[in-house]
Amino acid sequence: MDHFLTVNVVTPAGLVYDHHAQIVVARTTDGEIGILPRHAPIIVPLAIDEIRVKRVDSDTHVDWVAVNGGILEVRDNVVSIVADSAERDRDIDVSRAERAKQRAERQIEEAKQVEDVDQLRRATVALHRAINRINVSKHS
Repeated sequence: MDHFLTVNVVTPAGLVYDHHAQIVVARTTDGEIGILPRHAPIIVPLAIDEIRVKRVDSDTHVDWVAVNGGILEVRDNVVSIVADSAERDRDIDVSRAERAKQRAERQIEEAKQVEDVDQLRRATVALHRAINRINVSKHS
């Protein structure tokens, strides 16, 4: 049990990912973190970014999951990620993500023109999420 991690990613829609891993790499709000078996218990906030999971079945088998923020908890070789939304690379609808990116870019321009700080902030987050999904989709 001490030689691998159990990794699960959960969203309000349910379980998105559940596998065993050698290592998990994620971006927290303070920077990148790598989790190996027997890692100390932690709870950290995640940035909008990709999660890389190196599976136990092969040294070259890496799964990629796009997460839109959330929380990562490590306890007893279990890595639990709770996020508002998350998608595996193979499940991402790239054309939908491209449309979301274009929509966010238009909203950013509109917000700048009317100097709406709140709209600018929301549109910037939407753009970051779309770009993250597009980037993660390239791994599949």
